[in-house]
Amino acid sequence: MEQLIENKLIQANKTFSEWRKVPFEDKQKLIRKAAEILKNNSEKFGRIITTEMNKPIAESIAEVEKCALMMNYYAEAENILKPEKIESEFSYSEVHYVPKGVILGVMPWNFPFWQVLRFAVPAILAGNTVVLKHASICFGSGNAIAEVLLEAGFPEGVFQNLEVGHTAVKEILEHDAVRGVSLTGSGKAGGEVASIAGLNIKKSLLELGGSDAFIIFDDADLDAAAKAGAKSRLQNCGQTCTAAKRFIIDEKIEDEFLPKFIEEYKTYEVGDPFNKETKLAGMARPDLADELEAQFNRALENGAEIIIPLERISENEFKPGLIRVQEGNPILKEELFGPLGMVMIAKSDEEALQMANDIPFGLSNSVWTKKADRQLFFIENLESGTVNINRMTSSDPRFPFGGSKGSGYGTELSLLALKEFVVARTIVGN
Repeated sequence: MEQLIENKLIQANKTFSEWRKVPFEDKQKLIRKAAEILKNNSEKFGRIITTEMNKPIAESIAEVEKCALMMNYYAEAENILKPEKIESEFSYSEVHYVPKGVILGVMPWNFPFWQVLRFAVPAILAGNTVVLKHASICFGSGNAIAEVLLEAGFPEGVFQNLEVGHTAVKEILEHDAVRGVSLTGSGKAGGEVASIAGLNIKKSLLELGGSDAFIIFDDADLDAAAKAGAKSRLQNCGQTCTAAKRFIIDEKIEDEFLPKFIEEYKTYEVGDPFNKETKLAGMARPDLADELEAQFNRALENGAEIIIPLERISENEFKPGLIRVQEGNPILKEELFGPLGMVMIAKSDEEALQMANDIPFGLSNSVWTKKADRQLFFIENLESGTVNINRMTSSDPRFPFGGSKGSGYGTELSLLALKEFVVARTIVGN
């Protein structure tokens, strides 16, 4: 291991020994200050995001502002980590929540501020320290976050950005100072990191891919669904785990809904990512565009039909595509991470549910219907970490966020996230 990285891990562990003792409310004051810095400089930090991974600048600024909103949520949060008294016959009868130590974050490029801070803020508030291995194209974002936290008054070593490649993750996670890992990324990366953590008896939290269903029924507000569906598929150029990727349409409204959806979909045209009016820009890297184009071609080879062609107009830019897919197409077992959506037609509620669940992923789904009994049917039977009713998927600091099946395990956001990287220690006796 490079000496610089070794030194940072030692620093993180040393800082942890003091940071864990800082009162919860004092940590919250620092989080509040960091949120203020982010909000007041959202355009500056937004430009870093856009420069690194091509996100439209308006979305980048919104990402930074959402981080500030999330941090203010935790700055005002109830301290659920206080010792809990348990009724018993013993004099000592308590549960204490003890932070684990240094936590490694392995984070992706698609939301380079949000993904990092969504994991790091509750972990730090719980008393842990954090080291970040960011995506290689987002080292600038990682360094900017570290600078914000230092400016806010966090001690050195509470949060450090490690400018290392993915091959360094194994050695870092195996280091004695590191006690857990949170990864947001692909299933392959998650499996590899979870294996390393498991072999070393360390806690892991995984937020992995998704292929979310967006289900529209005949009693839905079709105009609202068409608008939300296009945005859900194409914001961030479709490079979002929780993006709507499979549009399951009630056959009774296919002829009415699909034209509305196509019309809205076609309003997303590639533009200058630094123009605040731009809704769609290029993908983050040319190799990612290559992969999406290959998936599109494989889908067609296996029987998919073109509704709107996926047209590549530069090394990393596309005119968004839409394809009709039948059950059994292998593409349904993959995640499409880019501006390509899939349409399926369902003959009944039961068939729509079967289509929605018949994939390896279970991150989030969206159901558009006004009928309470139909809403309840899908709430009870969809196999996903989140079910949205008459809205597109978007994470909210107040609510737990996580997946099921191949989409990972563990909880981010909400008060529950404060207990992800702590030990529930029992104190009992006379």
